[in-house]
Amino acid sequence: MGKQKIGITGQAGFVGNHLYTTLSLREDVELVPFERNFFNDKSALEQFVTNCDTIVHLAAMNRHEDPNVIYNANIGLVQELIDACIHTGSKPHIIFSSSSQESKDNLYGKSKKEGKEKFMEWAKDSGAKFTSLTIPNVFGPFGKPNYNSVVATFCHKVSRNEKPTILNDGEVGLIYINDLVKIFIDTIFGEQKGEVLGQNSFGVDIQPNHLVKVSTILGLLNKFKSDYMEKGIFPNLEDHFEKSLFNTFRCYIPESHYPVKFTKHTDPRGSFVEIARTQTSGQFSFSTTVPGITRGNHFHTRKAERFAVIQGKARIQLRKIGTNEVINYELDGTEPAYVDMPIWYTHNITNVGDGELITLFWINEPYDPEDADTYFENVE
Repeated sequence: MGKQKIGITGQAGFVGNHLYTTLSLREDVELVPFERNFFNDKSALEQFVTNCDTIVHLAAMNRHEDPNVIYNANIGLVQELIDACIHTGSKPHIIFSSSSQESKDNLYGKSKKEGKEKFMEWAKDSGAKFTSLTIPNVFGPFGKPNYNSVVATFCHKVSRNEKPTILNDGEVGLIYINDLVKIFIDTIFGEQKGEVLGQNSFGVDIQPNHLVKVSTILGLLNKFKSDYMEKGIFPNLEDHFEKSLFNTFRCYIPESHYPVKFTKHTDPRGSFVEIARTQTSGQFSFSTTVPGITRGNHFHTRKAERFAVIQGKARIQLRKIGTNEVINYELDGTEPAYVDMPIWYTHNITNVGDGELITLFWINEPYDPEDADTYFENVE
């Protein structure tokens, strides 16, 4: 069986980027690149739809001072995609990102509802498959503050010593981006069952898996700041929501926060340095590295990890997957320090000194070769 060819309109957006990078880890997928200007280039859009077995349509406008612009833009994108399929005779499975707003009386919701209806009509006429996913509020790493979600805004502000304002302390229904991406992938591969909307059309009303008061979210983030950023204490990561929120928060911590210097206690016997206090389980380990050798060059999608240099000189490098910018940290064991690895950042450590490098590692879950969550990719 060949690879599933998948294209994502809006692949550079918050959900699109997470879906694209997660799918890129699969060997049974061939990703068909999408660029925003395809909607202004008829031949490029037609080539795109021809190359795809599945198209996930995420591209949409959701912010503009004139609601009519939002409505016209979103309906226009749907129509262009359908026209490209009709003109080329392409019949990809189209998965549409709808919104709970479709039942509301606003032009954004109307654009989603009518867009869905257009796709349903196309599926009926063409014999192609169409699935609509109604998506609740999403949170996760790399969301834009003051744009994607209240979580992104709060994470950005709290990590930078700003005080967020709660305008309405109601319960918010949320889904973590990794959980949403799994539903998308299950839908692509036929493992997510939906209700029949019409001929060849199906719908999945995705429910939020967390109902949380806004003040509870802010309280947890403030605790992460005081315990984790200021004292280096890892929180308990057993609860799914708290772990998801913590992994999200860590991705907003300013680069300048690291490396964090340890407190070194010295007496005639030698010295003592506490590596990490933790409210969760995990694995502590250490390595020795000879000069010139590099370890790592891999990333994780869920694990929290700390590299602590206690002897020798090291360069730790990180690069967010899908970007080119490399972050460099220089650490020296004469002033023991650590750097934590955010998820979706490939990372390595190199002995740049003349002597032996001793590094201590902590990770929040013991290594399991059957589910390693370790993907190799060079930082540089």
